[in-house]
Amino acid sequence: MRTDSSPGTLPAREHLPAAAAGTPVLDVVIPVFNEEKDLQPCVLRLHEHLKRTFPYAFRITVADNASTDTTPLVAARLAAELPEVRSFRLEQKGRGRALRTVWSASDAPILAYMDVDLSTDLNALLPLVAPLISGHSDLAIGSRLARSSRVVRGAKREFISRTYNLILRGSLQARFTDAQCGFKAIRRDVAQILLPLIEDTGWFFDTEMLVLAERAGLRIHEVPVDWVDDPDSTVHIVRTATDDLKGVLRVGKALATGSLPLDRLTRPFGDDPRDRDIKDVPKGLARQLVGFCVVGGMSTLFYLVLYSAFRGFAGSQIANALALLVSAVANTAANRRLTFGVTGRGGAVRHQAQGLVVFGIGLALTSGSLAALSAATSDPGHSTELAVLIAANLAATVLRFLLFRAWVFPDQNGEPTSSSSTVVASHTPSSSVYQAYTTGAYANAPHSNANNANSADASYGNSLYPTDQFRAGDVADRTWGDPTMRLQPVRPHDSQDPRNPR
Repeated sequence: MRTDSSPGTLPAREHLPAAAAGTPVLDVVIPVFNEEKDLQPCVLRLHEHLKRTFPYAFRITVADNASTDTTPLVAARLAAELPEVRSFRLEQKGRGRALRTVWSASDAPILAYMDVDLSTDLNALLPLVAPLISGHSDLAIGSRLARSSRVVRGAKREFISRTYNLILRGSLQARFTDAQCGFKAIRRDVAQILLPLIEDTGWFFDTEMLVLAERAGLRIHEVPVDWVDDPDSTVHIVRTATDDLKGVLRVGKALATGSLPLDRLTRPFGDDPRDRDIKDVPKGLARQLVGFCVVGGMSTLFYLVLYSAFRGFAGSQIANALALLVSAVANTAANRRLTFGVTGRGGAVRHQAQGLVVFGIGLALTSGSLAALSAATSDPGHSTELAVLIAANLAATVLRFLLFRAWVFPDQNGEPTSSSSTVVASHTPSSSVYQAYTTGAYANAPHSNANNANSADASYGNSLYPTDQFRAGDVADRTWGDPTMRLQPVRPHDSQDPRNPR
């Protein structure tokens, strides 16, 4: 089914209603690995800032990525001391895995995350989440590369960051400016459907999330930030860059083959109910015209190259027929995917057959033009032949677009005829779901003496400070057995990726 005309599974965005007291509107996740020194000042500073400036109830969640130092103790103590703080323990590393795990289980309508070093000025936090609360946008990111951003960092990191974003623009046609800034937010209703489509569990998680959201037509809000580089960052630049490039190749291949069901993320056009009640208005016409023109221009060049090559050993009529046949097959395939947004293999043979009928009409127009040229002059020049063919192809192109839109790829309104359906799991966390994770040396110590037990060789046994624990990779690998899971139907549309169980 065409992406632009699908009603999708996401409702129109609406301003979040005022929540009841104590119900968190924002859940800020801080993924950490061996951050025993930086974790406490980060959480205390963030907590104080939110208490002072954020007008809604909030929660801070520390997602411990299998730390081997006393980070779990620090996180548990903070959770016990501050009612707005909680901590989760994961037994596998990976920032993407931590975010997907906690976001999938959170009940807050706005989900955010930031790095533990707090390199980004916290004054950008409210502008980051405000467009999501108001219903204006689906995701929001902090951008260090926006014109009004103020950034302090070394030349090497500046070069790597800008080069990586240029690669994303050139290879994946990304339009967002900064994929790697550790300062992002997403609406929960979007996350429930977007997260299962993301494969990466490491540093490329952010980029993959943004690329898929942008390709699905979701709105990404960018906030210029003030950012100061952390000189003690433990990120392995070479390994991270290698993993990112592998991720770019994987996502690029998936987008090129149409194996990602991005139409599941489509929102209705406009949030005013009147916009959805308008009848008989062509949807996506402007975008389709642009896509068709781009594909048509490339097809025309391809056709002319083929015609010139075939003309070297065949007559004009045979060369024209062969060139038009090959370019027509390529043109139908390109328009199917790029112009009309049809993904998967379903109906591909039928579309190509209908495209060949359209090809026959184009062949009649161009062959008739050549025949008329031959009747007018006995020995037309090669440039004259090309000029006549270009004019004939322009006329055939207009007719081809009308036939493609009205017959080959008609606007699919209403429900699909297939009776099969798929499901998207959304989690409603329950306190009985999580297994208590207790951490050591505080077990028999008074609360006031907790700091005395903060040693590297502390055993994580019985503790006064419980930390919710997920089994290693359960939620991240989609095998979490949550008895409170609700199932929501999702239409399969035309995407039939055998690797996607939904």
